Amino acid sequence: MTLFRPKIIDTLRNYSRQQFYKDAIAGVIVGIVAIPLAIAFAIASGVTPEKGFFTAIVAGFIISVLGGSRVQIGGPTGAFIVVVYGIVQQFGISGLIIATFMAGLLLIVMGFARLGSAIKFIPYPLIVGFTSGIAVIIFSSQVKDLFGLKMGSVPADFISKWIAYGHHFSTVNLYAIGIGIFTCITILLWPRVTGKVPGSLIAILITTLAVSLFHLPVETIGSRFGSIPSTLPRPVLPGISLATIQHLIRPAFTIALLGSIESLLSAVVADSMIGGNHRSNTELIAQGIANICSSVFGGIPATGAIARTATNIKNGARTPVAGIIHALTLLFIMMFFGKWAALIPMPALAGILMVVAWNMSEVDSFGYVLKGPKSDITILLTTFTLTIFIDLTVAIEIGMILAAFLFLRKMVQSTSVLQAGDQNDDMPEQDASYNLPLQVAVFEINGPLFFGAAWKFKEAIRLTEKNKPFLIIRMRNVPIIDSTGIRVLTDINEEMSKKGGKLILAEVNYQQVINELQKTRLLFKIGKANVTTTFDQAMTRADTLIRQLKTE
Repeated sequence: MTLFRPKIIDTLRNYSRQQFYKDAIAGVIVGIVAIPLAIAFAIASGVTPEKGFFTAIVAGFIISVLGGSRVQIGGPTGAFIVVVYGIVQQFGISGLIIATFMAGLLLIVMGFARLGSAIKFIPYPLIVGFTSGIAVIIFSSQVKDLFGLKMGSVPADFISKWIAYGHHFSTVNLYAIGIGIFTCITILLWPRVTGKVPGSLIAILITTLAVSLFHLPVETIGSRFGSIPSTLPRPVLPGISLATIQHLIRPAFTIALLGSIESLLSAVVADSMIGGNHRSNTELIAQGIANICSSVFGGIPATGAIARTATNIKNGARTPVAGIIHALTLLFIMMFFGKWAALIPMPALAGILMVVAWNMSEVDSFGYVLKGPKSDITILLTTFTLTIFIDLTVAIEIGMILAAFLFLRKMVQSTSVLQAGDQNDDMPEQDASYNLPLQVAVFEINGPLFFGAAWKFKEAIRLTEKNKPFLIIRMRNVPIIDSTGIRVLTDINEEMSKKGGKLILAEVNYQQVINELQKTRLLFKIGKANVTTTFDQAMTRADTLIRQLKTE
């Protein structure tokens, strides 16, 4: 299977005029939908609004041309707001550009390393935890604009942010509240009128006209940021040194991981809607190239956008051509109508982001995980809390480590060691009918014999009777063994040999276990005759060794 093969190559083979018409309509509609979102995500991320345009145009175009999904729409998304804002606060715009460039390189490496399918193994509670945490942070970051508070820059720390809001709440602007609430209601109720035109666009048009015609005293994009450029900037490669790599590798990794998760989740959702099959590694490589190019043009991180991708599909798109037209539509609007975007009121953008935060909160999923196992609840709440109060990078790192340890704990608990004759012995009746010679001890391992469970096995063997020269270890339920398990078996074999006994491994039927025994030469040390595929053979071998011992 080809590692990198963009979907556009296959979809254009039998491309028809009718499909082009559908793709064109869908692309234009999604391009219009993306306008307020691109601006809102950029402002919420702590950068100027035009950078949202640059990202949606450049990254959106490349993701569609090179991506592994037929209908994926790429651009800035709400998931990056927390990460980007933190990087800008700590390292400035230049640091963000370098981190985005580095994240692009990491995504390309992940794609060529075939890690596209590995992303699917990230625990669901972890994804829900940091996504819900991001939603809370987005919500809290928009309180200033939603209420029109007269205050300086908003503190980055969550608690400090709400303390600052409390100190300035007396400056609340009722016009701003009205615009923000109207925006939220319009977005939520407009789909009942029509699904063809996005509610966010209707809200933006109405509130912008109202503010301009009635000269309402609310802040606009123009009053805060000035005019929006009508052309793309000249591409510039960021200067990367060893020192900048050391400082920015963690946020770059967070951008890459978050981008890979969201883009592949979006591609999976798209597949379910159109009955398609995306190419995950191709998608990661395309996302990497898109982020590199976005940074070169001064943009912010980009990934697959689930909501815009769904809108694209619902309007008839079935090929990457729709995504290309979406990017060209945004370019056209920025060139000829971008100056009017400066009139958009900030409370309207805050209202859009409030709805985005609600959609990201995954209240139902959060509640579903809370009803699950305690380990999942621990991962969920830990990731959620760390995302809000500490940092998203820390939340993902600790969440992954915690998930790994809890998984190992479950694996250890699933592995048991039983001695023949124990009350818990679950030998089949025909096996239990054996009358074990006094010289033979039989143990059975149930579950993977890896570093987490090896100590249980070694402790059980240590408690066996010292005077029994022959030890049979049943491994019919051991699907996996690692180097620690091999080391434990080696130590036991050496101890048995020192006292003139023998170790017999019975019912070694899993190929992975056989391969490890051969690769580490433990099979040779124990002796092929002492490694059997059935318990009958192991008992026969033990009888033979007992007779040999008596004749010596």
